Amino acid sequence: MQIRSFDAARSGAKTGVAALIALSGALLKKSVRGGLVVVGEITLGGTIEPIHNAVTLAEMAVEKGAQSLLLPVSCRRQLFDLSDDMATKLNIEFYQDGRDALLKALVD
Repeated sequence: MQIRSFDAARSGAKTGVAALIALSGALLKKSVRGGLVVVGEITLGGTIEPIHNAVTLAEMAVEKGAQSLLLPVSCRRQLFDLSDDMATKLNIEFYQDGRDALLKALVD
């Protein structure tokens, strides 16, 4: 598992859910699906923070060779602006909370 921030500042922002999945997967001794990009920030209380640039993140995921993108369900309306070409190259999945993201990210 590799956790990388794709923002220009390389600040590591919005990687909290990916870190949760990585650590939980290691504890459960389960693998994370290959080619998956996980986006989202989670607070200590378990609240998922909103994403404001979902289309840009989806385009970057395609450029990096991702097969699937896991986003908070709150961004689904933003993706109407995603081009048809980009939408056909990427499998986009949504999660409601940290548990849902973990279950969708792990290999069965």
